[in-house]
Amino acid sequence: MNRLDHRDPLVFDTHELGRRPGSMRQVSRTLPAPEGFGIEDVIGVPVGSEIALDLRLESVVEGVLVTGTAEADVTGECVRCLEPVEDELDVEFQELYYYPETDERGRAASKDDESDEDEDETYRLEGDFFDLQPVLRDAVVLALPLQPVCREDCLGLCSVCGALLNEDPDHHHDAVDPRWAALQGLSAGHGDEGDENSDTREGLAENQEK
Repeated sequence: MNRLDHRDPLVFDTHELGRRPGSMRQVSRTLPAPEGFGIEDVIGVPVGSEIALDLRLESVVEGVLVTGTAEADVTGECVRCLEPVEDELDVEFQELYYYPETDERGRAASKDDESDEDEDETYRLEGDFFDLQPVLRDAVVLALPLQPVCREDCLGLCSVCGALLNEDPDHHHDAVDPRWAALQGLSAGHGDEGDENSDTREGLAENQEK
């Protein structure tokens, strides 16, 4: 198992909290956003932008219960018109970090128990420290829209020329229904043939008169 980097701003120390159930501590921290806090190529928290955290750490029998909120700016691209999208995100989350030597019922955990819990993605303290990053990332990603739009009534782009319809709602193209195009060609063809037959008849009439 990789050891936590205590210098990481998303790693928190619970030493001052102690292990007496009922103990509580408030923590506020503003930190730069790491990579991966978003939906790739759609929308997310820009790397290095600020994330404001407010946490409540509570000591319980099984471990430390972490409840918190996070505020961050998100940027992306409108799925309709491809214009930039900017918004503010406010998410809530809660996770229990178990003491290394206990299971979900507060009992001493055996090696078999630990392997089962790892499969269930149980979060554990490493000594007095816990890593908030995976919990925070999940909360942020789940709160992001899968199809962000610049505004709810965005008209998108013209399917013919790609013009931005928000700037010109009356934009349109006069186009012939392709279902009638073939009939128009046939009609024109029959008209041409009719003109040729008419000319032929007029020529025969003139010859007869002569």
